[in-house]
Amino acid sequence: MELRVQGAARLQGRIQIPGDKSIAHRALLLGALGKGRTIIQGFPANADCLATLDCLQALGVRIEWTAPEVVSVDGRGRLQEPVQVLDAKNSGTTMRLLLGLLAGQPFNATITGDASLCRRPMNRVTVPLREMGARISGREGGRYAPLTITGGNLQGISYRLPVASAQVKSALLLAGLQAAGTTSLEEPAPSRDHTERMLAYLGVDLVKEGNIIRIKGPQVLAGGRIVVPGDISSAAFLLVAGLLVPEGHVVIEGVGVNPTRTGILDLLAEAGGRIQVKNHRVFNGEPVADLLVEPARLKSFQISGPLVPRLIDEIPVLAVAATQAAGTTIIRDAGELRVKESDRLQAIVQGLRKLGGAVEERADGLIIHGPTALEGTLLESHGDHRMAMAWAVAGLLARGETVVKGAECIGVSFPGFVHCLAGLGAVVGY
Repeated sequence: MELRVQGAARLQGRIQIPGDKSIAHRALLLGALGKGRTIIQGFPANADCLATLDCLQALGVRIEWTAPEVVSVDGRGRLQEPVQVLDAKNSGTTMRLLLGLLAGQPFNATITGDASLCRRPMNRVTVPLREMGARISGREGGRYAPLTITGGNLQGISYRLPVASAQVKSALLLAGLQAAGTTSLEEPAPSRDHTERMLAYLGVDLVKEGNIIRIKGPQVLAGGRIVVPGDISSAAFLLVAGLLVPEGHVVIEGVGVNPTRTGILDLLAEAGGRIQVKNHRVFNGEPVADLLVEPARLKSFQISGPLVPRLIDEIPVLAVAATQAAGTTIIRDAGELRVKESDRLQAIVQGLRKLGGAVEERADGLIIHGPTALEGTLLESHGDHRMAMAWAVAGLLARGETVVKGAECIGVSFPGFVHCLAGLGAVVGY
């Protein structure tokens, strides 16, 4: 499917974005593992979250839609052995976190995904889960899916994550919740902490000291009511568009502003972005606010070190922003982008050059020179939802028409993205 985008002169309006994928995944998984009913409000019906929902139903969990964007999960504290292979589709979060959940369950299960997911390495999760006592087999010794796991009889471990990864951390916390003894995890840098916040909200006893998290198991958690705020990673595309399209005023309502996720707000503010954070509130331990965005002239910026985990998913659209920022933008320590849904560093370089951008590729990052006038062109999504949306934003900033091939992948995280852009006045459509 091809998405056609015309260069825009003005974006204006108030919009709401889908619920946060990271929080929705965790709400489903913890609701399934808990005892009692968990009501999830603001649940996003994107492909990734629906993959988690389908896998849990295949594991015997009763999940019902009780209203639009409201899901009820009846947890029994245990899962059933599946009669079929579990399909995580394109969702790395589904696969990695589900492995942590299954590690504590006394049965066999096999999990696979689409061709893209089966190329993504899983050993960062499988290695420590094996140390805890799970038996896992798969391609290249369990490095790639399909993976078969036999869980149960876990023991807590002390483990230092080789890279800051919320998915790995969360998988090990789910396993530690079911293990005997204490599981102690040390991160090299802070990563998103939605799992820790939700565990605490649902009554689980855990301790966090700096970059070390300890959880004693086994523990039983209770169900509860969880409100999923708007996903800041989805908001990022609209933030950049609102800043760089010449005229207008955009309000994005009800966005999660967890400090481990707001690296993009900090970075854009330092680069001269005009973003106001209003109407603060808190739902189930997660801070939420409205974001007011007005056009601004950006200056170049740097992304490296501890900032990378706070905005890893936003780098594709920030690379687009860098083409319009005065000066040289440097992105480093972002090698993780090479093992996402696509090799995002390579995809960014190819696309920006086609648009007329000045970009240099490095092993773990990019150097982008700006500002540069962009020209509409034909761009490849590479089957990657974040790349497709980044190119749509680039199309708003370019002269003429930009065509994004394979744009149906946007439904992985933000099915209503094109509708949102059109609601703000953009000329965009399939």
